[in-house]
Amino acid sequence: MRLQGVGLRYGWRGPWVVREVDLDLPAGRLIRAQGANGCGKSTLLRVVAGSARPDRGRVLGRPARTAYVPERFPPALPFSASEYLRLVGRVHGLPGAEAERHGARLLARFGAEEHAGRPLAKLSKGTCQKVAVVQALLAEPELLVLDEAWTGLDADSRVALDEEVERRVAEGATVVFVDHDPERLAERTDLRWVVGGGTVAVTRQAAVAPVRIDCAGLTGGAAELSALPGVRAVRTLADGSVRFETDEAHSDAVLRALLAEPGAHVRGVSGGQR
Repeated sequence: MRLQGVGLRYGWRGPWVVREVDLDLPAGRLIRAQGANGCGKSTLLRVVAGSARPDRGRVLGRPARTAYVPERFPPALPFSASEYLRLVGRVHGLPGAEAERHGARLLARFGAEEHAGRPLAKLSKGTCQKVAVVQALLAEPELLVLDEAWTGLDADSRVALDEEVERRVAEGATVVFVDHDPERLAERTDLRWVVGGGTVAVTRQAAVAPVRIDCAGLTGGAAELSALPGVRAVRTLADGSVRFETDEAHSDAVLRALLAEPGAHVRGVSGGQR
């Protein structure tokens, strides 16, 4: 996907919020937009997501499966949470039953399953935010745009969203996000868009080699361990040991899980910035 010469302003004679912006959005990358309050981050994300049309320039190659969590989710819609998710699923081409099943699973993932039948207008702000996140994840989007999506979530849900973002990126999606926490997904971020003065400067995150943990003596637990958060790849080596590839943020947790396996022993740890 690419933004080519994009500009947008509010009002015929209003100042340009962004102007002459050229940006590439590679597949399988995590992109953070940052800048001072009021600098145009949310406007830029709306253009990326397709909820705002630029006054100048073009947006090329936006994926069909694009999902967006806006800065302010409208909770006063005349649906229950499950009805709303079913409708969103249909927009994305999911059969109703599949949308319901996947929506129920995601609501449970974020601790909101008990609110599935309640009207959105009667949900708390935090629960509404969970529904906003779930609707964006529902169709496994190829482009996921998150404008302060973590705000209002409890600690467990913030972790769950971190993990869902990492999973989408690992599966080849592009994720663009804004968040108040400067450490949010810092080690996983590939590109940073620094927004200000109507322009966007791009900085690249230094590449970090994955952490490789070689473990022998696993007796059937490798498949289950491969589902641990942060595990990118698992393969069996010539000597019969199993190599797990993860990132530095999750490497300690993966290492602890491996050491807790009966009969298993770690043969080596390499990679990362250690």
